Amino acid sequence: MDTKSELLSHHISQQFNHELEELRNNLLSMGGQVEKQVSDAINALISADSEGAAVVCEKDTEINFMELAIDEECSRILARRQPAASDLRLVISCSKAATDLERIGDEAAKIARFAISLSEQGEAPKGYIETRHIGNHVRQMVQDALNAFARFDADLALAVAKEDKTVDREYKSATRELVTYMMEDPRSITRVLNIMWVLRSLERIGDHARNLAEYVIYLVKGTDVRHIGIKRIQEEVFDKV
Repeated sequence: MDTKSELLSHHISQQFNHELEELRNNLLSMGGQVEKQVSDAINALISADSEGAAVVCEKDTEINFMELAIDEECSRILARRQPAASDLRLVISCSKAATDLERIGDEAAKIARFAISLSEQGEAPKGYIETRHIGNHVRQMVQDALNAFARFDADLALAVAKEDKTVDREYKSATRELVTYMMEDPRSITRVLNIMWVLRSLERIGDHARNLAEYVIYLVKGTDVRHIGIKRIQEEVFDKV
């Protein structure tokens, strides 16, 4: 039986099946909320919607409580069921993924706070085009990572992990351009620095999306691929016979 089939198999205990499925569904629900937070924060920034940004900040508390609930579920399953093999990997992956999702929510809240500050300044600063582009990129990464988790799709997860390098390049390019702009127009420094902090948050969201993808690979393939490069992951996990 391959790993994917093992992950989809049923236990003699239907209650255990239900607990594992509920845990996974709760994580995906949290992921959906976090993805919306990222999208809403970017939209609030671009459209200077301070009210929409305030809603994003308020909902961050809800995300925090969802993380706590998932952690409690994981602890209860570990204590009562003592899972092994793929079941244990599922619980561990959900626990770690919830932490990364909560941190993505934190970054979305940061972006929302900068959106409020920038809207109060009343002038659209340079960097919004880059913000929209990188923002859409990392939001798609989060969505794809969650889809990979929902479908136990290690190939999609690997594709998400590869995208992180592209986001890093886009972030560095945008930062260099904004630094040049500030040097040419010192009056823009405060506004542009705020945009640079937004871009930093987006880059961090890309990092967390990669983490989510790595948990999927661990879940499906049974190999911990954290802290190793994409080339080694490809060669040692996906290409080996």
